[in-house]
Amino acid sequence: MIVKLNKLSDYALRMDTISTHLTNSIRRQIMTDRPPKAEGMGWITPYLTVKNVKDAIDFYQKAFGLETKMTMPDKDGNIIHAEIGYNDCVIMIGAECPEEGSKSPATLSGSSVGLYIYVDDIDNFCAKARDTGAKMLTEPETMFWGDRMCSMECPEGHRWTFAQNVADFDPSKAPK
Repeated sequence: MIVKLNKLSDYALRMDTISTHLTNSIRRQIMTDRPPKAEGMGWITPYLTVKNVKDAIDFYQKAFGLETKMTMPDKDGNIIHAEIGYNDCVIMIGAECPEEGSKSPATLSGSSVGLYIYVDDIDNFCAKARDTGAKMLTEPETMFWGDRMCSMECPEGHRWTFAQNVADFDPSKAPK
């Protein structure tokens, strides 16, 4: 009986090894036939967690001029995922999912991550965002590295920094 179990165990192990090899072979074939990232997506794509995706989209469109690329509703029609864009960049937005540990900065009372985005006319951009209700953290200011920038917080608690490059970096202007 022990011998039979060992043979059966060896057989099961060999079958599992063959199955794993075939699965990996198929996976490699699929992976080599497809590009490694979805068309239109960057190699790095920010994903913001918010309390209310629809409200966040509305604010980002009005205050920052971002455009909605796609939305995904749940069975009740609430938007739970969206992709918004600016020039050739995509930012994903998702609803909070506390059971998966995904909470918005508004829920956490702060954020450790911010976005740095270049725009064409920083002063007009910041004025429009301020008028739309963005909480200004810093007003437009030219920095030693050559960017004129301002920072703000959206109603969801995410920190956004917008900048326009206005000069080359001059190491002599860097703080010592």
